[in-house]
Amino acid sequence: MVDIKFAYWIPNVSGGLVVSKIPQRTDWTYEYNAQLAQTAEEVGFEYALAQARFIASYGAEFQLEALTTVSALAPVTKKLKLIAAVHPGLWHPGVVAKIGSSIDFLSNGRFALNVVSGWFKDEFTIYGEPWLDHDERYRRSEEFIRVLKGLWTEEEFHFKGDFYRINGGWVKPKPITQPHPEIFQGGNSKAARRMAGRVSDWYFMNGNTIEGVREQIEEVSALAREEGRKIKFGLNSFIIVRDTEAEAHEVLRDIIAQADVEAVEGFRQAVKHAGASTREREGMWANSNFEDLVQYNDGFRSGLIGTADQVAEKIRQFYEVGVDLILGGFLHYSDDLPAFGKTVIPIVRELEANRRKADELVVV
Repeated sequence: MVDIKFAYWIPNVSGGLVVSKIPQRTDWTYEYNAQLAQTAEEVGFEYALAQARFIASYGAEFQLEALTTVSALAPVTKKLKLIAAVHPGLWHPGVVAKIGSSIDFLSNGRFALNVVSGWFKDEFTIYGEPWLDHDERYRRSEEFIRVLKGLWTEEEFHFKGDFYRINGGWVKPKPITQPHPEIFQGGNSKAARRMAGRVSDWYFMNGNTIEGVREQIEEVSALAREEGRKIKFGLNSFIIVRDTEAEAHEVLRDIIAQADVEAVEGFRQAVKHAGASTREREGMWANSNFEDLVQYNDGFRSGLIGTADQVAEKIRQFYEVGVDLILGGFLHYSDDLPAFGKTVIPIVRELEANRRKADELVVV
């Protein structure tokens, strides 16, 4: 088996990764993020994800656009795979195919894309774009990905869908990454899972328990097999590592105690229909309580909170049920991200090596 990968949320929006008034040693500026990216790849992170926001939400007053951010981070890094989030409906897939191919070419094959179907209605309506029903947003995203793949891989691409038309389009130079840059997507609904099985390379999951993650992986893997495909899985986690388990959980209590109640409630109102509006009445945030929403992708629920050994062991357990990548957020990026790379990642690698040795002994 391939070793588990590590990614981090690029803090390209103000306010950090928790909707809380607790002081945080982090920043959203380019200078800060350039230094952070260099540190991240030095301590063992393989991927970095820039989130996409166009207007303030959950207290994020300032936002650096994701594609621009990863293009700016490419020349100051050497190994890090840079993932940019984009919203179909706010971007045309032909334009993103050209931008993405250019970034991949300039970064020597280090570009990836996270296609986000969207939950924040105001971001669409302020630009006069229609706000589609939940499942229709995922149908549009699927067409978006099919167009990206076609333009990235074919010399002359034609497409006629319900949302997009491509009349003999092409992209040159082609991406260096073959057959095309990796495509990530998220979403917890049945529509999201079906879409992942059909077209995506990676399926991002909100924070969840071991059993909850296992269920999602089994279902989406089965859907992918029906299409003759395989898919990889990333798990969102808010990571708190301290010298003792008690200290780590005290940090979590402080974050929640100082939550920005108004911003959390605003976020709750924005996403409360995410599951209810689906055909099956289930989706992202459907079972999230107030404390979960303080970390807006349910990162606390993954339980990567404790000592370095405890967090490494929990990561191993997620790996055993099929998680291929841990996507981490941190309270104090300046301290917590490098500390995680220097302490937890080596323990995880040691656990993986020991497991391989044990497997080899069983085979012999």
